[in-house]
Amino acid sequence: MHSTAQVDDSHLVCIWDGATKGGSHSAGGMVLFDSPRTLLLARGVQFAQMDDPAVVELLVLREAIIWCGEQGLSEVRFEGDTKVIIDKINQTDTRDSRLGAVLKEIDHYFRAQSGLSVHFVGRENNRVAHLVARKALSLYPTMSRFFDFQTWLVSKV
Repeated sequence: MHSTAQVDDSHLVCIWDGATKGGSHSAGGMVLFDSPRTLLLARGVQFAQMDDPAVVELLVLREAIIWCGEQGLSEVRFEGDTKVIIDKINQTDTRDSRLGAVLKEIDHYFRAQSGLSVHFVGRENNRVAHLVARKALSLYPTMSRFFDFQTWLVSKV
């Protein structure tokens, strides 16, 4: 694990993305950068029997928020490429029955931590998180929680 103790977390960006495969399983990638876009950390997650791309995107964002919290980070700009989801979060619209429970949980995190924000970025700006999500998906179901996504990612970009 990399220490974030000396990182100014007011300039951190966490990009995330989800990926699905034929309704059988899905995965997500999240990548943490500092303000000059230097790679700090990368992580992949997997979900069994999840085929709804919108739900997967939300689950990955929730995991990214929790992951950043575990690193002791309280000010993070989250960036994703799913505009509909990001608009729902920013409007605190939790009425969508498919997404409601996860949206409410994410809304709770954002209300509890005023230093968190979520923003839309185009797919081209989310490419690195997409690579991590696809790698996590390719490792299903044998991915070790200790897989070094950061080292793997550095070799790819």
